[in-house]
Amino acid sequence: MIVLSCKNIQKSFGIDVVLEDVTFSLNEGDKVGLIGPNGAGKSTLFRILTGETSQDSGEIFIDKGKTIGYLSQHLSLDNDSTIYSELEKVFSDLLRLENKIKLLEQKMNEPYDSTREDLHNKVISDYTTACDLFESRGGYTYKAEISKVLLGLGFINEDFDKSINILSGGQKTRVALCKLLLTKPSVILLDEPTNHLDLDAIEWLEDYLKSYKGTVLVISHDRYFLDSVTNYTYEMIQGKIKGYAGNYTKFIDLRKKEYEVELKAYNLQQAEIKRQEKIIEKYRSFNREKSIKAAESREKALEKIERLEAPVKEGPPTRISFKSSIQSGNDVLHIDKLSKGFDERVLFHDISFDLKRTDKVALIGQNGIGKTTLFKIILEKIRPDTGVVSIGRNVNIGYYDQEQSDLNMDKTVIDEVWDDFPEMTTTEVRNALAAFLFIGDDVFKQVSNLSGGERCRINLLKLMLYKNNFLLLDEPTNHLDIASREALEDAILDYDGTLLVISHDRYFLNKIATKIFELEPACIKEYLGNYSYYIEKKKNPNRFDIIDSSGNGVTKTKQQEEKRKKREQEKKLREEKKRVKDIEEAIAKNEEELKKLNEALCLEEVYSNPEKSQEVNKQIQQLQEAIDGLYEEWEELM
Repeated sequence: MIVLSCKNIQKSFGIDVVLEDVTFSLNEGDKVGLIGPNGAGKSTLFRILTGETSQDSGEIFIDKGKTIGYLSQHLSLDNDSTIYSELEKVFSDLLRLENKIKLLEQKMNEPYDSTREDLHNKVISDYTTACDLFESRGGYTYKAEISKVLLGLGFINEDFDKSINILSGGQKTRVALCKLLLTKPSVILLDEPTNHLDLDAIEWLEDYLKSYKGTVLVISHDRYFLDSVTNYTYEMIQGKIKGYAGNYTKFIDLRKKEYEVELKAYNLQQAEIKRQEKIIEKYRSFNREKSIKAAESREKALEKIERLEAPVKEGPPTRISFKSSIQSGNDVLHIDKLSKGFDERVLFHDISFDLKRTDKVALIGQNGIGKTTLFKIILEKIRPDTGVVSIGRNVNIGYYDQEQSDLNMDKTVIDEVWDDFPEMTTTEVRNALAAFLFIGDDVFKQVSNLSGGERCRINLLKLMLYKNNFLLLDEPTNHLDIASREALEDAILDYDGTLLVISHDRYFLNKIATKIFELEPACIKEYLGNYSYYIEKKKNPNRFDIIDSSGNGVTKTKQQEEKRKKREQEKKLREEKKRVKDIEEAIAKNEEELKKLNEALCLEEVYSNPEKSQEVNKQIQQLQEAIDGLYEEWEELM
């Protein structure tokens, strides 16, 4: 069943055509990825679907009774609210109903007056109706649902009472995402939802969306996320849209086959046209009336042929190439017992690891664990509390800052690059910028007016020109479209230096990483493989033991000690899971008892007897406190 469709949507801004004859439909329950280069019109289409912007022409159909929820890159949150109170607004109807129930309970506790029996009966009737409505709408579970979504997307219990106005941009995005998911619209529109989420939160969101009963349309450059969530893909290029059945990897396969079919058809037609042109030329060379008529007849037939356009094969838009000017020594980085904290909070302590020449290592870990801080310690931008950082011989470091703080917002694009490389000629600078899609007057734009993706490209260009032999990359794929990410991946695979990269892009990590370092508060855990290996190792720790233990110098005693610790952790996890199950059963049992007590209040022998009524209300209050305590323990364990 179609829940949303568009027909011939067109949108222009001045002379720039953003959307051209966009036609597509979404079926109920579909999980659809919308991909395409930056500036292709994806976000504009979303704003049209939600009514924020109007189309110039075309029609939009939304099934009656269906609702649309939109997570945009521009958020509207109440800065005066706390995180929890902002999410409670989703359940404002339930909150009003809850207050109504409390008022009715107060009236029911008033001394019984036989002269006002009709009024008393009405209070009981209203109370029963309100309780039934409250239960049917999830009144006894919405608080747990708020906690579940907040915890799933990376918040902790201590964050719930934080004010919105002190949150970072990434935290606000996560609050907005929580709010949208709790709203449960029929159609969810998500614009880059995995930005600002750590790996655990991304995986939680994937599981949530896969089990979501509604329809999802998501703009994303996160290919791993698209593969996990979507079952259909729309590609938008130059304002036009085309659909493919399947996730991102299936789309790549289908588009490749489609290109091959179109290229074959084009080449066959071109060969036939050339054959006909030669025949026509041969007929004309005979210079006889009959042959000239035959030539003219074939020319007319040739003119009527519908000429196929040569299919365009999308190549990388940006030509990135990292080469080191000199070779470093074999020992690139040595870190021993490193510790760092701010105020009373310790980020990490006793961290030790080594990097060798040509290592390509991904540094992962929860948001706030100190990954970027570790980079800044290596760069000597901040000092560690304890420990040693030793840089190897002939090592020169290049740094890609996800905050792009090293860009001067007041400079033009060309000056931003030229001032760092004054020895380059005008032609050399212009050619370098052109390779990164800064063409014509684009080079005279002010950096402050550039998009996130454009600023990324400037930083990558400067990094390429420096020719460092050790690169520290902090979230380099943020703001890059898929084609630019693929160009970056190819450049890293060809890179002859050493790489340490922070990234939440799992597709990217799978392609470029040969090791995964997982940063934890008291250690760095090393995994000798890409991201898929890391995930498999986490799920099944003993599966790759033969590979890991061959020649790495780990003693059997240490291996046994690690296994013992893992068994203890697994035992603790089993006990916690059992406790969670017990709590959930206890909550269900208590809520059933609570329902019976509420029903008892409506019985004449109870409400007409003040002592019985008071006793039942006391039991209700005690039971509610017990339920609240169970919910608190459940949230901590989860």
